[in-house]
Amino acid sequence: MAGTKHSVNYYKNKILLVLNQAGKKPLTRNDIIAKSKCRKSESDIFKNALDELRNEGLIFDQKKGYVLCSRMGYFKATVKRITKTFGFIEKDEDKTEVFIPGKFLMGSMPGDKVLAALIPSRTGKPEGEVLSVLEQTAATITGVLQQEYSELFIVPDIMSKTAVRVVENKCGAKPGDKIIAEIISRGTSHSAHKAAVISTFGSSEKASSCAMAVLRTSGISIEFPEDTAAEAKKLSDKGISAEDIRDRLDLRDEKIFTIDSAESKDLDDAISIEKTSGGYRLGVHIADVSNYVKPNSPLDREALVRGTSVYYADRVIPMLPKELSNGICSLNPDEDRLAFSCLIDLDSEAKITGYKFSKTVIRSAVKGVYKEINRILSGSADEEIIQKYDAVKENIFLMNELADILIENRDKRGAPSLETTESKLIIDETDTCVDVIPRTRGKSEMIIEEFMLLANQCAANLARTSKIPFVYRIHEDPSLEKIADMKDFLTRMNIEYPHFSSVKPGHFAEILKNNRDSEKFPVINNILLRSMAKAKYAPDPVGHFGLALEDYSHFTSPIRRYPDLAIHRILSDVISGADQQWLTKRYQSFAASASERATATEITAVKIERDCEACYMAEFMKSHLGDEFDGIISSVTDFGFYVELENTVEGLVHINTLEDDTYEYDGLVSLKGERSGKTFALGDKVRVQCTAANVNSGNIDFRIV
Repeated sequence: MAGTKHSVNYYKNKILLVLNQAGKKPLTRNDIIAKSKCRKSESDIFKNALDELRNEGLIFDQKKGYVLCSRMGYFKATVKRITKTFGFIEKDEDKTEVFIPGKFLMGSMPGDKVLAALIPSRTGKPEGEVLSVLEQTAATITGVLQQEYSELFIVPDIMSKTAVRVVENKCGAKPGDKIIAEIISRGTSHSAHKAAVISTFGSSEKASSCAMAVLRTSGISIEFPEDTAAEAKKLSDKGISAEDIRDRLDLRDEKIFTIDSAESKDLDDAISIEKTSGGYRLGVHIADVSNYVKPNSPLDREALVRGTSVYYADRVIPMLPKELSNGICSLNPDEDRLAFSCLIDLDSEAKITGYKFSKTVIRSAVKGVYKEINRILSGSADEEIIQKYDAVKENIFLMNELADILIENRDKRGAPSLETTESKLIIDETDTCVDVIPRTRGKSEMIIEEFMLLANQCAANLARTSKIPFVYRIHEDPSLEKIADMKDFLTRMNIEYPHFSSVKPGHFAEILKNNRDSEKFPVINNILLRSMAKAKYAPDPVGHFGLALEDYSHFTSPIRRYPDLAIHRILSDVISGADQQWLTKRYQSFAASASERATATEITAVKIERDCEACYMAEFMKSHLGDEFDGIISSVTDFGFYVELENTVEGLVHINTLEDDTYEYDGLVSLKGERSGKTFALGDKVRVQCTAANVNSGNIDFRIV
């Protein structure tokens, strides 16, 4: 009827219809008004309809007029991450990741909802541009505070290559401080944003300050929420009662003991072993954390959020409060502790003949230390060490005997013996990194690794054969693309490799075995490592390529990993007699969500540990500016190459510092001089001088001597 007032929804539908009929032709506001037959008296309603459609990302205002986003191929997305020069968004409709060059980010920040369009790709992978920011999220950045005349600026760690103006300094931060700031005014580029400093971590020249900033921006809290801390204290104060022990298998008279590093306080695994008529009986006794952390309790919710403990330098940010992680759950010597034990029977060839999971009570006889047990095994232990381990000495040698067979079995099944370089940071009393050394593994570390693998294997086997929901640790086969790159790398380095169409773990093992004594072994090892898929958690048992195992899970560290706690919870119900149907109903969605969350938190933790370690290494190298070192070229890029020193520190030799010639990158393994033909190739030994070390960024620069 003529007198009826039209609604906003009426005009929204009209506008969508008009723009759909126009196809890709832009229409001005007046064009749309005319075609929608909008009354003058309802111009405000029309304007609201237009604004809502634009804010919803259904229409877009080009310079020449409005278009329908679906007609133009525009899509809504969420900004996932940004760097100083580019970013990534994720399509809302199908979760496809799209690369965005920095100049096309429109000042968007992680978490923002944006309207975007695809642009011609230079790599074959999806590439696009942000057209508009539909919904802004609260945004914070970290960086270094700088002063220019009377004005303050932040040089961001990520987000922008140019400084961001500070309009408010809420905490009295000083120039040179590592700070965190809140974006309080947005521009259409990152450098146009304005910020308020909300917290300072101290000098950006201190690695400990930079590490605290890394933790803060990653969402890792050092403190626990009040309800979580209160629950942990209550459980700790309660201790272990006769009621807790009543229905458990009592193993307190067994020779059970822990083996860990001297610094460890969260002891979540212990071992027992005995010789049997058919071979061996191995007990892997794990802290029964699920007895204390109940589903959906404050402790459980916080553990799920954290997902894992984070270790960096000489510190740990635990998944569980110390009352549990270092207290009631830690298998401390000479104290009764509740455990979840995997009792494994093996024949004389260390093949599993049977296993049983049981809730137990144990009493660790001794806190074993890797270095001390290594000395016992090598025959170099002093009288004090011999006395400490007197009650379990025979068990130690029996463990060594079994581990030797297990290591041999691992080789026989074709599991590649890949080596990962780990660094040990030496931190002094002023919280400064004074040395970096390679972290070494002795025989006792290998023994414990093999025994943990067995328990993890048994847990996964029980779940797979019972067809119940579970959190598996999987390692998928390498992709065809990565295998092709690996073959290309090895060919260019004149390294022979077995010919195969379908890759097996044994092919990797053969390459490593054939080159074990080669000078280029560290590089070959790294090439194979980079060729592999990333291990992750999943509810489906697809196996573990790197270990050459059909069954694998993480059962042995519930104090510091949520997936282990999750499967303890499931297995507790299994051994109490729950049937498959009930278990499926109870744990199907839990296993899927726990797997996804555990993978995400592991990725975050690894990045935190790597970023923090880089800051400490740079702090150490600052005291060695001008010093010369021997190293090996660990990777080559179009802007230079990275050199790893014998102490595991890695730095960049930028191509601009190679002044004797013009060098070209071959796209894979080397830089070659145009005139001289001189090459710098992957695996080459070089001598370098340290020219710069930036603690804030963790970047270290070398030049060829």
